[in-house]
Amino acid sequence: MKKSLQEYWSRNLRLITILLIIWAVVSYGLGIVLAKPLNELWVGGFPVGFWFAQQGSIYVFVVLIFVYCFLMNKLDREYDVDEQ
Repeated sequence: MKKSLQEYWSRNLRLITILLIIWAVVSYGLGIVLAKPLNELWVGGFPVGFWFAQQGSIYVFVVLIFVYCFLMNKLDREYDVDEQ
């Protein structure tokens, strides 16, 4: 049982790490580091780099919350630690 819970926690941390990396790439990579090249493109009257810095990273963050919820529910059921 202990090994199973350690594996569960390890998979949980791996999922969190992957989702945080995605969030960091979108927030910092697209919104700050690559803002100048992305500002050559326009969406809805705004430069894409500005859009990612102001709106895109927020949208991605909200989507990642739902992805985390869905995947953790699946993981909880797999390890029989879900709320019934």
